[in-house]
Amino acid sequence: MSPPHGRDVDMDVDVAIVGAGFSGLGAAIALRRQGRRDLVVLDRAAGVGGTWWANTYPGCSCDVPSHLYSFSFAPNPGWSRTYSCQPEIRAYLERLVDDFGLAAHLRLSTEVTDAAWDAAAGRWTLTTSRGVMTARVLVAAMGPLAEPRLPDLPGLADFGGPVFHSARWDHSVELDGKRVAAVGTGASAIQFVPEIAPRVRKLHVFQRTPAWVLPHSGRRVSGAERALFRRVPAAQRAVRAGVYVGRELLVPGFTRRPGLMRVVELGARRHLRAQVRDPVLRARLEPDYTIGCKRILPSNRWYPALCRDNVELVTAPIASVRPGAVVTADGAVREVDALILGTGFRVTDMPVGRWVRGRDGRHLADAWAGSPRAHLGTAVAGFPNLFLLLGPNTGLGHSSMVYMVESQLAHLTDALAVMDARGAAVAEVRPEAQAAFNAEVDRRMEKTVWSTGCASWYLDATGRNTMLWPDFTWRFRHRTRRFDPAAWRLT
Repeated sequence: MSPPHGRDVDMDVDVAIVGAGFSGLGAAIALRRQGRRDLVVLDRAAGVGGTWWANTYPGCSCDVPSHLYSFSFAPNPGWSRTYSCQPEIRAYLERLVDDFGLAAHLRLSTEVTDAAWDAAAGRWTLTTSRGVMTARVLVAAMGPLAEPRLPDLPGLADFGGPVFHSARWDHSVELDGKRVAAVGTGASAIQFVPEIAPRVRKLHVFQRTPAWVLPHSGRRVSGAERALFRRVPAAQRAVRAGVYVGRELLVPGFTRRPGLMRVVELGARRHLRAQVRDPVLRARLEPDYTIGCKRILPSNRWYPALCRDNVELVTAPIASVRPGAVVTADGAVREVDALILGTGFRVTDMPVGRWVRGRDGRHLADAWAGSPRAHLGTAVAGFPNLFLLLGPNTGLGHSSMVYMVESQLAHLTDALAVMDARGAAVAEVRPEAQAAFNAEVDRRMEKTVWSTGCASWYLDATGRNTMLWPDFTWRFRHRTRRFDPAAWRLT
């Protein structure tokens, strides 16, 4: 695949999609299947894949089963593992470009720096790194895991050696035989730490809060299974359905009765005891919050990596960074050659908020005032013809984001169809509809494990959970399957 990322942007299109990951490519496919061709997909990266293009750290893989982490309308019978690695997911997304004829719509290496609503023209004006363009409809499809979150560590800029975030892995840095500091013990760290631990001379892993870790059930998919999926597509659909139902069974524990999560917690404690014999280390790795409040991580290699002689788990907070060393609050100084930041992403202060300006010229971030809100995670009052994919409260703690994307795509295409049928050029969600939806979300969130179990990165600066959907995913699909004109102003 050789997408035309060298072209300048089109001056005027009907639909502009920002982001070429699952959401953006899915939107382009859905619109093309609806018969629309006047669209472009813009992405600042040089290739498609979104987070699966940007994240190339050692061991990078998905913690959702492969058959569910793919579009229902584009199954991949050739997955080599039940949980896919980054290169295979990226290859899947690249094949979508070829299979659905998206190459001509791609404008890669094109960063959008500003999008302003022109009320007089009824269009969006987009300023990009390759010129200015306008679009009737703007689809923001960057997703929540687009912008790395860098820690505010005093002296970090003066470290002197290689410093990089796991989502921007610097493959030119030679880690073999070096002293390395890894900051963070989240979903990325539990994948790259076991990969680099055998290669480095010394690895200091800085932990702020331990994670609940469950055994990983991933395995290779046999040749016979792949052959069956190719010959009998219904077999793969059945596997997908089974995985989906199994994941949904966790929802009552997450959203209604957190006490049910004790069964899952017992499995995690058993896993910790089996893999960490040292009682002192085990105590430092045992969380003190309800399982599920923070993201549950699957791994069979994380605990063994921390038990290695050349790996040290550091639980004292980092006080500062100095040239060639990290200093903790207890005064200890650890000399290191490289610093890797596995510190997550900016999810509650979504970057889209800083470059999208609505009807009154206000940025989306100002409208949100530190607490992102949207109707069905898709539309924001005051921002006409703007559709967010994987916007506020569409995230999941148990299942596949691709399922949520497909749900929103149905809503997007139906919205455009209704606009066409009614001769409407502009659609803007009513403030009262948005307020009612978010009040319902907040009410449902009160009894969830995310609200009662601990503080986490799911919560914004106001303490509100702006990340997750507090219910069964099929209910979100039911809510988004049809566009409700009564909730919108169509002009």
